[in-house]
Amino acid sequence: MRAALRRAATAAAVLALLLTGCSGGDGDGDGRDADGTIRLRFQSLAWQKESVDANKQLVKEWNAAHPEARVEYVQGSWDSVHDQLLTSFEGGEAPDIIHDASDDLADFAYGGYLADLRPYLPARLRADIPERSWRTTTFGEGVHGVPFLQEPRVLIANTKLLKASGARIPTPERPWSWKEFRQVTKKLSGQGRYGVAWPLKEPVSVTLNLGLSGGGQLFHRDGDGKAVLRFEPGDGVVSGTIHDQVNTDRSAARSALGMGGSDALPGFFGGKYAMLPLGFSYRQQIIQQAPEGFDWTVLPMPAGAGGAVQGVSPQTLSVAEESPHKKEAVAFIDFLLRPANMVRLARGDWMLPTGTEALADPSLRSAEHGWAVGTALAEGLRPAPAQSVRGYPEWKDKVATPAYQEFYSGAIDVDELRERLVEDGNRVLARYQR
Repeated sequence: MRAALRRAATAAAVLALLLTGCSGGDGDGDGRDADGTIRLRFQSLAWQKESVDANKQLVKEWNAAHPEARVEYVQGSWDSVHDQLLTSFEGGEAPDIIHDASDDLADFAYGGYLADLRPYLPARLRADIPERSWRTTTFGEGVHGVPFLQEPRVLIANTKLLKASGARIPTPERPWSWKEFRQVTKKLSGQGRYGVAWPLKEPVSVTLNLGLSGGGQLFHRDGDGKAVLRFEPGDGVVSGTIHDQVNTDRSAARSALGMGGSDALPGFFGGKYAMLPLGFSYRQQIIQQAPEGFDWTVLPMPAGAGGAVQGVSPQTLSVAEESPHKKEAVAFIDFLLRPANMVRLARGDWMLPTGTEALADPSLRSAEHGWAVGTALAEGLRPAPAQSVRGYPEWKDKVATPAYQEFYSGAIDVDELRERLVEDGNRVLARYQR
C-alpha cells in the first residue's frame, strides 16, 4: 500500500531521522537514562491520519503503563525506508523496533541486522498468527519479524455499470475465472469506456502475487535449496490476461499502465473505467474522494487453476540486532498486537490483521465498504513468491519491472518476456547465492 500520497512527507521524515539519530537516551549508551529508565525507539511507517493516530495513542498507553521502559515514536516513510534502514544499521544507529514489509527483510535478516525473535516471542502471539504468515518473516532458521497487517488485492467496480452489463456478480466463494473476467471486461467496454484499468506503475509484485491464482510461482528452489527462476504455463495466465486486455481486446486502458492506484481514481469516478484492481486499503481514498451518489462495490479478484489465492507481503515489526533491550522491545510489540489493538491498527490502515482473534472481530466483517469481502479472502493469502529470495530487489528493479512494462504495452512478446525474466534474472540471483 505504498501509494503516492505517502511521498509528500518523505524528505521531512528522512531529515528528522538524520537529525535525531537512533541512539539511546542520556545514559551510558545502553539505551537507558541516568535513572535507569529504558528508552526504546519505534520507527513507524504509518502514514494515513487514522493509522498515525492509532499508533501514537498505543505508544501513549504503553508508556503510561510501563514507566520503566518508555517508547519514543519516530515517523518513517515507505518511500525511503530501505535505504534509511541500511544507513542506520551500518552506522550503528538503528531504531529498536522497526516497522517494514516482509518483502524488504531478506537482505537485512541474512545480513545479521535483525534479531531472531524466537527466544522472546510470547506463546499467545505465536499461536494467534497463522503459520503461513510466519513464513513471510522466517529466513533460514530465524524469525526476524512479526507479520501483523496484510492487504489482499480486490476489484473495485462501478455498481451501476456492472449491473447494466448483465454479468454474473462474483463472490469470494465463486469468483470469476480469469477467462470469465476477460469476457466481462469486454462487455463493459465501449463508448469511450474501458472495462478495466490496470494501474501498473509497479507491475512486479502485482503480477507475481496474483499469478499464484493462475498456478504460477516463477521462483523455485533447486536441489541445493538455491532460488531459481522458471517461467511455466501458470506464470502466463495473469500476465497474458492483462496483455490481451490491453493489446487485443482493447478492454483495458493502455494509458493506465504507468499509473499508481491513486492516479486512476479520477477516471474511475468519471466513468472512464468500470473496474480497478486495487489494494484493499484504497477503499478509504474512494470513500474520501468519490462524488456524492457514486455507487461502488468490492469484488474478489479472479481465480484460476491455483484457486482463490494470492501472494501478500505483510507489514512487519522487527527488532534491531544491536538493540540492547530486545526482551522489552518484543514486549512492546506484543502489547501493540494484542487482538483489540491489532483491530485498531487494521481499521486505521484499512487493512486486514494477521491475528486470528482480531480477524474475527465483528467490525471487520461488516458488509459496509467491503470489509466482509476482504476478511473472506484472508484464508487464501499466501507468502509472496519471492518472499525470502536474496537479490529479489535488484531483479525486480533492473530486470522484471522494465520487462513487464514492455510486455504489457505490447513492445515485446511472451517469448522475450520469458527470456529476460529467467535468463537475465538467474544471473542476478546467482550473484547473491555464491
